[in-house]
Amino acid sequence: MSSLSKIIRKEVKELLTPATLIPIIVIAVLFGSLGGVFGGIDEAMEEAPRVAIIDQDGGLMSQVAVAVINFSAEIVYDGDDVQEALNALDEQDGVSLFIIPSNFTADIMSDRPGTIEAVWIMKGAGIMDSLPGASVESVLMGVDHAISFALIENNITDNASLILGPTQLTESTVFKGKTMEGISPILISSMMSSQSFVMPLIVMMVIIYAGSIVISSMGTEKENKTLETLLTMPVSRTSIVFGKLVGAAIVGLLMAVIYMLGMSYYMDSLMGTASFDMEQYGLALGITDYALVGISLFAALVFALALCMILGIFTKNYKAAQTMTMPVTFLAMIPMFVTMFTDFDTLPMAAKVMVFAIPFSHPMIAMRALMFDDYVLVLSGIAYSSVAALLVMFAAVTLFKKDILLTGKVSNSDRKSKVPLVALLQTIARKRRK
Repeated sequence: MSSLSKIIRKEVKELLTPATLIPIIVIAVLFGSLGGVFGGIDEAMEEAPRVAIIDQDGGLMSQVAVAVINFSAEIVYDGDDVQEALNALDEQDGVSLFIIPSNFTADIMSDRPGTIEAVWIMKGAGIMDSLPGASVESVLMGVDHAISFALIENNITDNASLILGPTQLTESTVFKGKTMEGISPILISSMMSSQSFVMPLIVMMVIIYAGSIVISSMGTEKENKTLETLLTMPVSRTSIVFGKLVGAAIVGLLMAVIYMLGMSYYMDSLMGTASFDMEQYGLALGITDYALVGISLFAALVFALALCMILGIFTKNYKAAQTMTMPVTFLAMIPMFVTMFTDFDTLPMAAKVMVFAIPFSHPMIAMRALMFDDYVLVLSGIAYSSVAALLVMFAAVTLFKKDILLTGKVSNSDRKSKVPLVALLQTIARKRRK
């Protein structure tokens, strides 16, 4: 075997360890599972939207409008009761209820735009959740074109403005139990998308930054041999683990406080520039809500720090520590992308379970959930993240008592109660004290 091949074999053996392979395999499986969440966009766009119609007019122009809607969409209700129409839409995942008032045809014949009342059923605030609404908007454009054609074909009017815009839309949106008059789903989605993009990104950055500090610290201590000196001190390894975790958690708490102050200012600025009064519809957060978001972030941070400490145990030096941040990065990226493009409530059950199982998800979805008073989801997320953090901390304490702490790999001496090198150093330290 040549010298080059020996070096290559040595490097591959050092880099290709279970500590690096297992997290990557797990993340690959998770990303593969997410394919079903984001797949089928083309099919969703091609599928006819489900709508309900209440025609109170029955005139020529309303008949044209109903014919276009019936051709371009799937009608789930065609009657005269609003509540029955809303119930049918809810049962069949419908998008909107269109109400054509009794004066619709008369207004158009009198050179006034006819009014169509739209009641939008909004399931989620994610980008993918807005696809059915976009399809319905194209249906409404088809209604305008058909009525314009009828006006020109029958020489009903020569009013250019009426021909270009024969209808006008009055909108209200039903979203998570709240009815918002005069607001379209586009306005709500634009407001939600601002915090949906910023919040997950900031949470991911805070988690990655705090986690890289812990892993790099472990790698530096191993490289500088300060960890071996620390283990010779008359301090239990459990105390060392909790000391490191509490210190890192204090830093994480400081990050969480700074983060929440920044988010509070950001949300106040967002509400000031919004085209509608968010507080009027109960979409503002109070002090308790911000405190819950901060607690959720802190619990996720503690989990991240404990997980990074375990990964740091497998590192041999500072250079190796840089690559160990990848599993945490990928694990934080999954909920970030999911919460950016979808709403947690509209995810399939399997995807919900997967997202909920990642503690980093909960601070990302907490603010949107609290806007709609979903305290159960937020509090259960905090409880789950706290339990997960305790379990990972226990695993870190267990690994701290093994040879792997100094060697970076499992060895036969793990069956013994002490690492040989540490036992030797402790013996020398006792002799010097005598």
